[in-house]
Amino acid sequence: MRIDSPTMMMNTGGVGNMFAHLGSVIAGVMFSWAILKQFLPHDLRAYLERYSQRFFCYISPYIQISFDEYTGERLMRSEAYSAIQNYLSSCSATQAKRLKADLVKNNQSLVISMDDHEEVSDEYNGIKLWWASGKRGSKTQTVSFHTSVVDESGYYKLTFHRTHRDLMLGPYLSHVLKQGNEIRFQNRQRKLYTNNGWGWTHVVFEHPATFNTLAMDPGEKQDIIDDLITFSKNEEFYARIGRAWKRGYLLFGPPGTGKSTMIAAMANLLNYDIYDLELTAVEDNTSLRRLLIETSSKSIIVIEDIDCSLELTGQRKKKEKVEKVKDDEVRDPGKRAAKDLDLDGEKASRVTLSGLLNFIDGLWSSCGGERLLVFTTNHIEKLDPALIRVGRMDKHVELSYCRSEAFKVLAKNYLGIDAHRLFDHIGKLLSEVDLTPADVAEHLMPKSTSKNAEVCLESLIGALEKAKMEGGSRAKEAELKGEESIEEVKVETKE
Repeated sequence: MRIDSPTMMMNTGGVGNMFAHLGSVIAGVMFSWAILKQFLPHDLRAYLERYSQRFFCYISPYIQISFDEYTGERLMRSEAYSAIQNYLSSCSATQAKRLKADLVKNNQSLVISMDDHEEVSDEYNGIKLWWASGKRGSKTQTVSFHTSVVDESGYYKLTFHRTHRDLMLGPYLSHVLKQGNEIRFQNRQRKLYTNNGWGWTHVVFEHPATFNTLAMDPGEKQDIIDDLITFSKNEEFYARIGRAWKRGYLLFGPPGTGKSTMIAAMANLLNYDIYDLELTAVEDNTSLRRLLIETSSKSIIVIEDIDCSLELTGQRKKKEKVEKVKDDEVRDPGKRAAKDLDLDGEKASRVTLSGLLNFIDGLWSSCGGERLLVFTTNHIEKLDPALIRVGRMDKHVELSYCRSEAFKVLAKNYLGIDAHRLFDHIGKLLSEVDLTPADVAEHLMPKSTSKNAEVCLESLIGALEKAKMEGGSRAKEAELKGEESIEEVKVETKE
């Protein structure tokens, strides 16, 4: 029996007719609205659109926030837009069907983002929300009688349920901006800056040094690494104790011990930019302060060979002499003009110790955060104690002559070996002879394509034995001179 079949067919036909009728109604409404938009006055059309949007807002449970690519006069790209673009890169790579790719870091890596008019979802604290991308076009000035330029700018639209308004407007958006800026920071091309006149110029920073290749005691090396990583993650700690988020490092030791290499390793570890400040090129304290303000966060400000950069040694002891010079300059203006010129006839720097101290930890030093300030010197004893005290130079790192553990790092770097029968003999010689890592590295540098480790190690042994003999000869000469001096004193005493 098939008594129910006609009824089922009638029900199926009724549902189909209902959807067809609904589709016709929607199509008719859309067609009518399109016709009305063409003939209705602009003011009336804007009035209808505004109130229709209000109506849909009343009945819709969702809230939308738009983030435009350009802000204000369209002269600057929105930082919020860039941060959102970086944040959505991971979601876009897994969800969007149409993607855009861009090269970063000197054309070495790709950043993926979703194409225009795509939508992806995100989840925060168990709450689902949606991001959509789009383009807005606006006509600008006419460039000819027949054509005009249409300028387009992108935007991102965030959609979420209105019950989560407070969570989305506060913690979620802060999370998006912070994560997006972190991704931008990781993907950026790092730079090495130097001061030129009133500002900074830069080149791409590509130094290969790391702490793994740094020739120094492993324990001291790990201590520095831990200190740097702790500093970079302690923003809340510095804010809580009321200190500017910065830290000072003083690297000191003989020439050739790796001070500049350590700075490069620090920058590579933390992914920071480097500002190489040449004090002799800074006109005065005001110019120094201006350069400080122009530095960015997540950077290392370096002053190398600070004992040679300016006369900053023992300035407090010269107060009376300075006062006398000032009195002479008042009486004779020609002396002041001559003082302002260096030996080459160029204008000399007038940066003072006080100005440098304010640069390090004065009020202006708190402009910006997460910065390291690194000084290097070959003669720590020449520096004014006020310049290198704890609080300004928080950590003092001595880079000394090459010893056994540092030599093993160099042997691994240059020769690719972890052990050799000559290591013990070389380690004993290094404990008796002062040779810098730069000198040791020169002997380990392969001088031919064969890269024979035995030849390089024997060359180093020869250099160490020669230095040991020369050191012994100098010690004997000094001893003889000392004995002669004692005899002369005895003779003078008898007379």
